[in-house]
This record gives sequence, C-alpha cells and structure tokens, in this order.
Amino acid sequence: MLTDSMIAGRLRQSSHEFRALEEGHHRLDLELTQLQKRHVLTPAEELSMKQLHKEKLAKKDKMAELIRVYRDHELQAAPQ
Repeated sequence: MLTDSMIAGRLRQSSHEFRALEEGHHRLDLELTQLQKRHVLTPAEELSMKQLHKEKLAKKDKMAELIRVYRDHELQAAPQ
C-alpha cells in the first residue's frame, strides 16, 4: 500500500496542480515565518497573517484531497 508521502511524490511528478499547490504552500510558509519573527505586528499585519494561515490551510487541504483521490483511484484499479 502506498503511503501519503509516496503518493505525494508521484503527484509531484505527474500533476502540475499538485506542484503549484505545494509551491504556494511553501511560499506562504516562508511569508508567515517572516511575520512571526517580528515582536509586534500592526493590525494590518495581524490580518494579513490570519489570511495567510487560511490560504496555507486551504492549499494543504486541497493537496490532501488530491492524495485521497489518487489513493481511491489506485484501489479501484487494483485487481481484487
């Protein structure tokens, strides 16, 4: 049985959507890290941080969905 990381590796090679989501997730992570290094955030920065968290989570959820769909497809295609 394929693990999530094995499926993610396959999707990384075969799916432009998955790669774009993963790159976006990483970029958002870097932006959040930069904001978290500050001792005090302005209200606008706090709002931006919340929005970045939401976007990052949405990308992670979509990647998890693509992994689930891949796994389900593999299970249906496997000989019984």
